[in-house]
Amino acid sequence: MAAFTIYPAIDIRGGRCVRLVQGDYGRETVYDDQPVEVAQRWEADGAAWIHLVDLDGAKAGHPVNDGLIADIARSVNVPVQVGGGLRTLPDVERLLEAGVARVILGTAAIEDRAFVEEALARYGRSIAIGIDARDGYVATRGWLETSEVKAEVLAGELAGAGAETFIFTDISRDGMMKGPNVEAIVALSKSSGQTVIASGGVSNLDDLRKLSAHSADGVGGAIVGKALYTGSIDLAEAVKLALATDNG
Repeated sequence: MAAFTIYPAIDIRGGRCVRLVQGDYGRETVYDDQPVEVAQRWEADGAAWIHLVDLDGAKAGHPVNDGLIADIARSVNVPVQVGGGLRTLPDVERLLEAGVARVILGTAAIEDRAFVEEALARYGRSIAIGIDARDGYVATRGWLETSEVKAEVLAGELAGAGAETFIFTDISRDGMMKGPNVEAIVALSKSSGQTVIASGGVSNLDDLRKLSAHSADGVGGAIVGKALYTGSIDLAEAVKLALATDNG
């Protein structure tokens, strides 16, 4: 079986660790004032990666919390991946130079294909493509807008340009604790022929089992956010489940 990785999420807004419901900036819950300490706690619980989102950056269209993100990257001994407002090569370079292992390009994949293709050509595996979908169509600008591009079409095109990792979010599931859209995640992986990390809706260990059962299909992991903060998933247990999947 292929590897399956748990990515605990830290969504940053105003320097704090928060969660939004379905990307709605008006439906925010603050979980911690110290994102660095949260990252260290996730590492202590066995996380192999940390997933960071600059929510202010996603809304503004450029990185806002990059100083804090650099602090987090320096404070842990596991790789971090970051998304939110990354739309220029200097933005990407600055984060990679600050110690971020992988940057996630989302809105730019729709709005500036030349930039995304150049980033893929230069940085290869250090680039992931974030595909956030509403009713199958790609949403952009912090989910504030919805394009006319189908998620599977975009993934196929960018896989052809060298993308090896996609992060797929079904917005209708995000923050709702209703389980991930496994069918859509597997379909995206199969259509692109690349690794897809699931995001949105993971609410319990059973959700993770359903996703990890498709690791051989290219589902390479899951981002877990709200369920960790509410206590419905224990990260150490989730990591054990992932390791069991990796060991067949």
